[in-house]
Amino acid sequence: MDSQSLTHTAFFDETSSSHRFVAKLLDEADIRINGKRPWDIKLNAHGVIDEALARGNLGLGESYVNGDWDAERLDAFFFHLLRARLPDKISHRKLVFHHLRTRLINLQTAKRAFEVGEAHYDIGNDFYAAMLDKRMTYTCGYWKDADNLEEAQEAKLDLICRKVGLEPGMRVLDIGCGWGSFMAYAAEHYGVECVGLTISREQADYGKSLMQRGLPVEFRLQDYRDETEQFDRIISIGMFEHVGRKNYRTYMEMAHRCLKDDGLFLLHTIGKNVRNSSPDPWIDKYIFPNGELPALGHVTDAAEELFVVEDVHNFGADYDRTLMAWHEKFEAAWPQFAEAYGERFYRMWRYYLLSCAGAFRARDIQLWQFMLSKKGVLGGYHRVS
Repeated sequence: MDSQSLTHTAFFDETSSSHRFVAKLLDEADIRINGKRPWDIKLNAHGVIDEALARGNLGLGESYVNGDWDAERLDAFFFHLLRARLPDKISHRKLVFHHLRTRLINLQTAKRAFEVGEAHYDIGNDFYAAMLDKRMTYTCGYWKDADNLEEAQEAKLDLICRKVGLEPGMRVLDIGCGWGSFMAYAAEHYGVECVGLTISREQADYGKSLMQRGLPVEFRLQDYRDETEQFDRIISIGMFEHVGRKNYRTYMEMAHRCLKDDGLFLLHTIGKNVRNSSPDPWIDKYIFPNGELPALGHVTDAAEELFVVEDVHNFGADYDRTLMAWHEKFEAAWPQFAEAYGERFYRMWRYYLLSCAGAFRARDIQLWQFMLSKKGVLGGYHRVS
């Protein structure tokens, strides 16, 4: 039977207490089961409600990837869901082990550091090239004066260069350099030399093409903990999410060790609103293994006695537009990847991009840029925008 022709009662037993409970919760978020609006959830199979109640987003995400439910606008579904804070109203007993695992075990040891590179960043440079901007920038764009993804990403790169006051001849360390978009931009436009650290072999291989263009950039396939050189400036864009709370202090100590006394350190990271919450189990399992979003206090605690926090800039709402732009490019390019990656990957990637877009839109998660100095900027630091 075509899923579009399924009746309201086919997979939703209104006499079930759990289903009545969920229907009432969803009503608080203005979401209807088998409704006709773009953000309403359409059930295609049994068990979706029970999976979501028992296993939270892990159950909801896996049932979506299986094709058990749909929403015409998945981003809008998650916006409504998270803006109403519905996940806070459900106790997921089966997720206790996941919570304890992330709190008690160091999931981001040096030995584990390369796991996320292999699982996420090494799935194919051609795939990311089709989804991202021309510089392969896989972090939030800055949309203040931008009309498209290319402009937003270049504006972000230039904002960072201006925030740290790059000058010709400086040496810059990029912790978690990705495909080298910042290093290439900074070298081309500000005349600096850059060293980038990555745990992705695909990214390191891609970096060779930048070096072949004669740019003064160096890719090092190594864990951040192994770096010992000193630099005029340190940049870290979208890498701190892979560090983990048990390693925040170690990370800051490394940055302090590698930054010259008069240097500046810009830390760009996604962050969460609640300190003691656990990593999202679906994202952890399928997208970013061993990842963890820091809370604001995690960053400042780790920096204490090492750095002065000169400035904190939150433009998390811009990640919504960035993710939606990536999704648009992903959808347009999908026919060339469909045979190699398959339908389950397609649904997984849609769920990843659009659920995250909805979360940023709901302001459930943030994007911060911290400006840090070792001794404090004399006369004060003045933010550029």
